[in-house]
Amino acid sequence: MAEWSRHQNSRMVSMSINNSDQAPIPAQSLMPAALRQGFERFQTRDLPVLSTKYASLADGQTPRFMIISCADSRVDPGAIFDADPGELFVVRNVANLVPPYQIAGSEALNFHGTSAAIEYAVTVLGVDHIVVIGHGGCGGVAACLSTASQPLPFSFVGPWVSILDAARDRVLARHPNAKADELQRALEYEGVRQSLANLAGFPFVAEAIAERGVQLHGAWFGIGSAELHWLADDGQFYPVTIDIVAQ
Repeated sequence: MAEWSRHQNSRMVSMSINNSDQAPIPAQSLMPAALRQGFERFQTRDLPVLSTKYASLADGQTPRFMIISCADSRVDPGAIFDADPGELFVVRNVANLVPPYQIAGSEALNFHGTSAAIEYAVTVLGVDHIVVIGHGGCGGVAACLSTASQPLPFSFVGPWVSILDAARDRVLARHPNAKADELQRALEYEGVRQSLANLAGFPFVAEAIAERGVQLHGAWFGIGSAELHWLADDGQFYPVTIDIVAQ
């Protein structure tokens, strides 16, 4: 593991594998216009401010926070928390889920991308906080709710969101007469709680909590309102209020 850490902290060396006799292709001509224009803005507007930061990160990263967020394009942890490069170690997946702890089976090849990211963040990077952040209007949560009455027509989404099945059943049992939007919000909250419970079941996470005081947090982001709700010790979510001082 130490060797792995030293490897990830080593400076990347640029190497060319192109035929030296071949004329170089202007790579920008290969890019979608919107991405090219975005990179141009990054180079001209942002990089002059962040160049020193990027230079300091070239040899490694030491983030204090791991964020487990949804892959939804509307939920950007870096923007929500106004974080600079190197401050957040982020893993994103459908419905911001943490799967239960499982060791890859010997008879079948298993891929555990989110679990691998958690292991790396805790055992190599040594993060101090892990935040699971859900959000309003989550399609993965809606998909899980729909499976209560019919299976999903997907090869991968259905098995993945089945991580939420127990949470969904709890929500339906507690709110038998709730409207669809109420069930949606309730499962978005309950899904964060479920992921935190699963997270605590990873032995190296439990060890980090006991030995280093690593803290687990739950949050929820309202896309339309840009509200942030934080999970308290009583198991409920409360809105974060900020005193904004006029400049």
